[in-house]
Amino acid sequence: MTGWMSAVLLSLLLQQADTETRIVNYLKANVRPGQAVTVAELTRVFKTPEEQAVLSRMFNTFFKVPMTVAQIYTQTKKIPTLRELSDQFGFRVPGEMDVVLRVLESDPRVPKFMTRDPRTGEITKVDVAAIKADPNFGRIYERSIAGWEGRPAPAFSMKAFSGTTLSSTNVSGQPHLIYFWFTNCPPCVQSTPLLVELHKKYAAQGFRIVGANADGVLDLPYTDAVRTEFLRKHGVSFMEGHLTAQMAQDYGGVSVYPTIFFVNRKGVVVKQMVSFQNKVTLESAIQAALKP
Repeated sequence: MTGWMSAVLLSLLLQQADTETRIVNYLKANVRPGQAVTVAELTRVFKTPEEQAVLSRMFNTFFKVPMTVAQIYTQTKKIPTLRELSDQFGFRVPGEMDVVLRVLESDPRVPKFMTRDPRTGEITKVDVAAIKADPNFGRIYERSIAGWEGRPAPAFSMKAFSGTTLSSTNVSGQPHLIYFWFTNCPPCVQSTPLLVELHKKYAAQGFRIVGANADGVLDLPYTDAVRTEFLRKHGVSFMEGHLTAQMAQDYGGVSVYPTIFFVNRKGVVVKQMVSFQNKVTLESAIQAALKP
């Protein structure tokens, strides 16, 4: 990346962080138990295009948080920490995840799905049953978490990083995995080198990897130059495209990054995994996808 591109990106990130800090501080001071925070209320306070963009991104994450917590807890049997949730949503402001959880706890539309430590703010208990029982969140839960293994992988189409079209036809009849990620997501930074290594090992057996980058659908301010540098740094040679909202929805409303679907030659999902997985676990799933 050239020096001027780096400077421009740094300026944009600092500007967004400053705006995000102001909004987070306002929420810290104004969230009231049992009183929902509305977009209309905040847009009367924060009116500039930069502020509107940050607000839009924050509100797009609010109602994804319960599903993200439930999905991580269901598939890993571990309660995510505030830091891990911040990494999932690209939050950079100290205390931002805590205030988002306060907003959710104050919103009567959201089921009471968690218990938190009053001192640290960390989640100490997750009530998945409360999410499943909710008429709105329950349908999303069943779609996003339950029963992917053994089902056909949905068809997809997205714009490749190269500018061409990347679709499910590119891997038709081939064992493959689909890797949902976003730039500089800490678990993705850990996962990408492992996938590069495994791709080199199994490509000769016909195994393919499709990366679906979520920067666009998450409204993250990364440029093509930044994404290209990320791929170069990690030696990524497998197929990469820009995730669309439709593709994310078709794959159950992906909200945890990374999420990985392992698909066999018949186009059937044999494994689904969320968050960072070690090399042994990833390789075992690849071998399952390679089986006749």
